[in-house]
Amino acid sequence: MSAIPIYRTAIAPAWIDYNGHVRDAYYGLMVSLATDSLMDRLGMDAAYRERTRCTLYTLEMHMHFLREVKQTDTVEVAVRILGWDQKRIHAAFELSTVPQAQPAATAEVMLLHVRQDESTGAHPFAAAFSTALQALAAQTGAADATVPGSRRIELRGRK
Repeated sequence: MSAIPIYRTAIAPAWIDYNGHVRDAYYGLMVSLATDSLMDRLGMDAAYRERTRCTLYTLEMHMHFLREVKQTDTVEVAVRILGWDQKRIHAAFELSTVPQAQPAATAEVMLLHVRQDESTGAHPFAAAFSTALQALAAQTGAADATVPGSRRIELRGRK
């Protein structure tokens, strides 16, 4: 099974840089909006956030730019759940131009479930979210990863 499509967007003219393709910052915006869609899918919608004061914070994001995206493109973002624990979700997002099969960019994201109150801090997921995460991971976990995966950035052999 492959990643599950979760978000789709047209490219806004303001997102295009002087090279004629999407400026790098807007890839992050698309992943952020896809994360909102993931939250909705898991039941962490606006009503949940208002009622519980809980939400997801992005702890870390690694982007990999693989192909150009142009203003005429439509981007579909798909998600895979790579892992989770009581408070965190490790997700991979694939940004593909429609109808291309190969990703134009990928992102690996670590998300933290947080309660926003006087003592903002990590807060465990309710059982329902763990069940939803387990089901989504089962749907996508066996898929071949197109996300390059975590690695550090360095110039090898240079001091």
